[in-house]
Amino acid sequence: MKVELDATPSAFDTLAEEWDGLLNVNNPADLFLNRGWQRVWWKHMQTGTLEVMTVRDEANALVGVMPLFIQRHDTDLAVHIVGCEDITDYLDFVLQPGCEEAALDAWLAFMLSDSSPDWDVIDLCNIQATSPLVEHLPRLAQARGLAVETPQQNVCPVVTLPDDYQDYLMMLDGKQRHELRRKRSRADAQGAGFYLVGPEHDLDEEIDSFLELMALSAPAKADFLQEPGHRAFFHETGKLLYDQGVLNLVFLTVEGQRAAAMWQFGYGDRMMLYNSGLDAATFSYLSPGIVLLTYSIQDAIRRGFRYYDFLRGDETYKYRMGAETTTLHNVIIRR
Repeated sequence: MKVELDATPSAFDTLAEEWDGLLNVNNPADLFLNRGWQRVWWKHMQTGTLEVMTVRDEANALVGVMPLFIQRHDTDLAVHIVGCEDITDYLDFVLQPGCEEAALDAWLAFMLSDSSPDWDVIDLCNIQATSPLVEHLPRLAQARGLAVETPQQNVCPVVTLPDDYQDYLMMLDGKQRHELRRKRSRADAQGAGFYLVGPEHDLDEEIDSFLELMALSAPAKADFLQEPGHRAFFHETGKLLYDQGVLNLVFLTVEGQRAAAMWQFGYGDRMMLYNSGLDAATFSYLSPGIVLLTYSIQDAIRRGFRYYDFLRGDETYKYRMGAETTTLHNVIIRR
């Protein structure tokens, strides 16, 4: 195995075809490891120094991509995956199935060699419990005399979807089921409607409408959107993922006025709720966020998705909607 290092943003483009060829739609982390997402994140959120590392086998085929950056924290130089941790819910390395252990071991050998950039700690965030970085990397690192921790960092509540929306409702607590039906009926009586942004819409205008609702929904979200690069990030990744058929931008309207919106990703067998917004001042009496969520879950079931993934955070409403916990971990390696 041969490890190479490219410390320039051009790596996102020069590796494009090979990189994207390694992605696995059954791994939700690979959505955020899409080299387009990684390139846009680095463009707008970059901090520290970029260090894109690749692993190739004896036939020079790409078997691993480690998109990393190094940032100083107090006295430590820390290695992170590009995207860690703002705005990105799942992270990992991009690895060829069957080559995970060999690629990770080759990468560790490189990180301990004279060719490696300087570092004090490797801190990999938002790693799924099922990732090779949790399953194999600690053992490989310990064999090389390194200290390793894999503490739980966060949770991603996920609903396993049945084949029918009525069956989904029957999965829920009786009181919750009654509340959802009541809220849907009340919204329908007020002329509520649901739509998914498609080719008949102006994508830029729809993204702007979503961002307006996002800012209206909470002061923290409004502040977030004022930070440099954040609005541009939504526009650029939105267009990128829309063209790839991944972005599912949905709205709830009431008598033709947008009341709530959800920014979702349909990837592999799951629908992922990435962010949301609503006009609470005007439509709070209709619970527009929850009503839109019922429409969205119903639509995901109709389209054959097997999971509805709420992504990071343990908010109570996610569990009321039938979610079960999956865990995210830090993988922390020290010399």
